[in-house]
This record gives sequence, structure tokens and C-alpha cells, in this order.
Amino acid sequence: MKRFLFLLTITFLLVSCKSVPTVESGPQVPGDFTIAFGSCNKHTLRNRLWDDVLAARPDVWIWGGDIVYADTPDTARIAAMYTAQKEVPGYSSILKEIPVIGTWDDHDYGLNDGGVEFESKKGSQQVFLDFLGVGDDDTRRAREGVYASHDYPQPEGKVKVLVLDTRYFRTALTPSVEKGRRYQPGTYGEGTILGEAQWEWLKEELNNSDADFNVIVSSIQVLSAQHGFETWGNFPHEVDRLGKVIANSGARGVIILSGDRHISEFSRIEREDLDYPLVDFTSSGLTHVYTAYSGEPNPYRVGEVVSERSFGLLRFDLEGKRVHFQIVGDEGKVLGELTQQY
Repeated sequence: MKRFLFLLTITFLLVSCKSVPTVESGPQVPGDFTIAFGSCNKHTLRNRLWDDVLAARPDVWIWGGDIVYADTPDTARIAAMYTAQKEVPGYSSILKEIPVIGTWDDHDYGLNDGGVEFESKKGSQQVFLDFLGVGDDDTRRAREGVYASHDYPQPEGKVKVLVLDTRYFRTALTPSVEKGRRYQPGTYGEGTILGEAQWEWLKEELNNSDADFNVIVSSIQVLSAQHGFETWGNFPHEVDRLGKVIANSGARGVIILSGDRHISEFSRIEREDLDYPLVDFTSSGLTHVYTAYSGEPNPYRVGEVVSERSFGLLRFDLEGKRVHFQIVGDEGKVLGELTQQY
């Protein structure tokens, strides 16, 4: 009997330890507010990261795009995929424990690499907002585009999250003439990513922000521009405009979050008109990644590219004006990290 009880106790301890994953890390700044985010998620594939997201205890989960892979103008089919995603056991736990916000990218928008030309974008917008649980009286129900602002006041300070829509208004991309690259930068000054209405909204939000940190969510990368796929760099004048809007606003602690690429990395640039570096934290993907990745140029890269399934984590030290960035994999393994003072 004693042997049976001993074995039962050992079994219980082993099971208990396995069911409560922890996020490992190196030296870490205190966290007054925590963001977790990710992109590139197929609801038909197993996502091994949801328990790790829960273990990190974020204050908000942010979708960075490609929540489902619909690639169809049939909005009923897109809605059905969103419903299936909400029923995924790990994600259903997220919905019960953590507020969820976010944006879309091309595959959940409905058209691979799609933009302004997509015929079903109005209907797709409504089922996307349904998935996020956006109320009927929300301004996004009546206007074009899914961009939105979210404020998170804390006793120690405030974090503002500005979610962009890089699909609804984006004009045509320029096909690349170079083998192995899909797109190349277009003519400077021609075309747009955000459209004028969204640009004016972003400018106003940053100009009037009293937040200690302003987090801009873009479904595609902003700083990394030489890989030949979708990036803000395909519209170089839009990159310049974004930098000027940020600098002229005087907004504090602006950070960019991005996805899409099926790899994760940190990019950082020093600008003369900003008194802090501008970081673009790319986190992608959640269920599938670029396993054949062998390298690509990015002059702004800090650290190494991660081509394992992962999500992004940001811990804000609001009093110390620091952010600890982490790329987190299965079982809480930290695959990359960066601490930035602001």
C-alpha cells in the first residue's frame, strides 16, 4: 500500500509540473505591463504555443495577421474558419483569460498578397470584426479598414496600441525583375499602404498621445526591406512618411510589431530626429515557419533570425522606461531577446 501511495505521489508531481509551463529568460527588467503577439496561424495545424502564452500571463494578446488561411472571396467560408479557430482548445483558453485585439494580413483578408483591389473586403471586414467580438457601435463597423486604437493605463504609466490595416487601402505592388524575389520597390511617391484617411488617423493618434509607450502593429515588416517579399520597403516614400509622422508627433517610446514572414527577428534603426531607437519586432509564425531559411539581408537586424515556431513577448518597465523583448518558443524556451532603454 505504501509503495502504491509513493508511486501515485510521484506520478501526480510529474503531471503537475508538466502542466504548468514557465517562460525562461535571461536577465529581465520588471514588467508593469505585458504584451504577447503572433501571426501566421493555421487552425488546422496544432498550435503548441497557447499554453506558453498563458504561462507568460500577458495583459493582452495581439494578432499580427494571418489568423486563418482563407484565401477566398467567400466571406461565409472565412467566417467558418474563424469559428473553427475560436473552438481550438488552447485558443479558447486564451479567450477566457486574456483580452484579444489585432489586425489581419492577406490570408485572413481573403487574397494572397491582396490589397485595395480585393472584391470582398467589405464583407471580410465584418466577419473579422465578428471574430474579435467588436460591438455593433464600434467605429470600425461603419468605416473602411480595421485600424484601431487601444489604451492601457496602469498605475505606473500608460501603453497605447495602434493597430494598422496594411491591406484595405494598399495599392498595387511592383513585380521584381530579379530572380528569387517576388517584389521590388516601386516608383518613389507612387502608391500607398495605409491610404489618406488612415494616415490622418495615425498622425492624430500619435500627436495627441500621452502614453509612455506607443506600440504600432503592422502586419508586414517596416524596417527589413531587402528580402523581395511584402514589406513597407516596396513603398519607400511610405517608410519615410511613417518615420516623419513618428518623429514630428513627439510621441514617446514608439515600437513597431510585425509578422507575415514565417521568421522572427529584431530590427532597429537610430534616427537623428528621435531620441530613442526605433525597433521593429517581427514574430512569425505560430503554427508553421520558414524551415528552409538560409539567410537574407537586413542591415537593421539585431541578433539572429529565428525560424522556429514562436510568439513575441514584450515586458514594459513603465517607471524605468525600458522594454524587454523576447521571442518565445515551445515549452517557454527563449529563442531571442533584446532589452531597450527609452
